[in-house]
Amino acid sequence: MNKPLTGVKVIDLTHMLSGPYGAMILADLGADTIKVEPLKGEGTRKLLASDPNNSVDGFGAYFITLNRNKRSVAIDLKTEEGKQLFYQLVAEVDVVISNFGPGVPERLGIDYDTLKKHNQKIITCTVTGFGSTGPGSMRPAFDQVAQAFGGGMSITGKDASDPIRAGIPIGDLGGGMFSVMGILTALLEREKSGIGQHVDISMLDCQVSMLNYMATMHFISSENPHPIGNGHFVHVPYNSYPTKDGHIILAVITDNFWQNLKTVVNLPQFDDPKYDGQPGRLADKAMIDGALTELFSTNTNAFWLEKLEAARIPCAPVNKFSDVLNDSQVLHRNMVVDIHHPDGKSTKAPGNPIKLSRTNEDSYSPAPHIGQHTDEVLNELLGMSEEQIAGLKQNNIIG
Repeated sequence: MNKPLTGVKVIDLTHMLSGPYGAMILADLGADTIKVEPLKGEGTRKLLASDPNNSVDGFGAYFITLNRNKRSVAIDLKTEEGKQLFYQLVAEVDVVISNFGPGVPERLGIDYDTLKKHNQKIITCTVTGFGSTGPGSMRPAFDQVAQAFGGGMSITGKDASDPIRAGIPIGDLGGGMFSVMGILTALLEREKSGIGQHVDISMLDCQVSMLNYMATMHFISSENPHPIGNGHFVHVPYNSYPTKDGHIILAVITDNFWQNLKTVVNLPQFDDPKYDGQPGRLADKAMIDGALTELFSTNTNAFWLEKLEAARIPCAPVNKFSDVLNDSQVLHRNMVVDIHHPDGKSTKAPGNPIKLSRTNEDSYSPAPHIGQHTDEVLNELLGMSEEQIAGLKQNNIIG
């Protein structure tokens, strides 16, 4: 297998979105990702599973996407025998990732302090709403909770009286992305120290990190920013504009782009020298946006994008899913891939955005049935015989 994380073994105890997304990225990059789940399967298996428009043979869109390239082992961790079996697996792997609520890993006996007794090199990662320490750590959280608490919702939308969450679940996805960064960092550090450690990912921390320069602006000015829709508080024109058949955006962030734009739109009112610099354009933002809105509405997306792109002006259509997922650049980058149901049917899903020049294999095995790989993994990692495995099944320890 020509993938960068080939040889890294991961136990995936995750459910819903934040944790599974991080584990999916690791699996896409070649980590042998073993999904350890209850005998009846983890809860995400049921999401959309019976929705005919959003499922394939009983696998909902969530599960079939987030669990590709993973193997499934079903173990009852609430039994002592199941827990001991889990500890044996931990001794053979590199990483354990979970996104249970705060305190649950400790209650189940699968926290870092417990697992390091079985494997000094183990790296554990938890993705929680508010982190594992601090006065608010026990609060429950889902995506929108993180978006709201993290401040980003207060600047999304057009009006401070009507806060809007991001259309994609950036609270969950941010936690998953940062979990991958943390795990890879810990793996690299382990090469020097020879021992593992715990990676503590808070969805709130991730949201605060992504406030970035805007948080610094707040500290300098003491002002709370407010939502401004698709406009910008510095650059003009930087907004979305309706056309005859859709919307386009412009991102004129330099004076040179402004000069190029003037040649395309040919609006006499834009020839005033005061608009040749950003301060003048910002002062008359409403006039500039209004004039462009009126002009762009006279023709189609394709008409205006051709002219704007020829003048090297940063622009884009506001694509629907059906547009972007059929775009030639997206398809060229292999960002739409086939993913399969283990029984043979297939659908399409987003690909892996991490492109490497050498260890660059791009392949996707199906999301597994519950316990599909239990026998295989126990034999491969622990050397268990068919008789031993059959005995565990008979006692309802594995499935």
